[in-house]
Amino acid sequence: MATKIRLQRGGRKSRPIYSIVVADARAKRDGRFIEKLGTYNPNTNPATIDLNFDSALSWVMKGAQPTDTARAILSYRGIMMKKHLLEGVRKGALTEEQAEAKYEAWLSEKEAKIGANTKAIADKKASEKSARLAAESEVNKARAAAIAAANAPAPVEEAPAEETEAAAEEAPAEEAAEESAE
Repeated sequence: MATKIRLQRGGRKSRPIYSIVVADARAKRDGRFIEKLGTYNPNTNPATIDLNFDSALSWVMKGAQPTDTARAILSYRGIMMKKHLLEGVRKGALTEEQAEAKYEAWLSEKEAKIGANTKAIADKKASEKSARLAAESEVNKARAAAIAAANAPAPVEEAPAEETEAAAEEAPAEEAAEESAE
């Protein structure tokens, strides 16, 4: 029986979540499967991959053929590298200790690269968020200034007050002139 390691689609419309399964090559995509190896969620950044390493390695070593996408996921998690090294041990090109040392070195390098990517993504999100908050605070300050300007009482002009004082001084003089005219 030909077995394949492939993705089985789940989730809702436009938000897929995949199960990584071992299935007969003749089975439907979302149909019957032999074993579930893990899940793959492409909706997160970076994509989330939860995989049973030992079981997946066992199936690959037995000859299960991964599809292109499943092969990329298995390579990303190091299963194909481990298979390559174990084949080298089986053929006598490497000792088991050498193979394990090479795998550990590869794994630590891969984790460092993934950690750097994750940190860069988090830093970018944080800087974008701080820029949005700064822009929003500027808009809020402008709104507050506009509201304060609209609610402030109209300033009393001093020039008309001087005119009223001058008019008040002229009024008694005019009254005195009218009285003297009578």
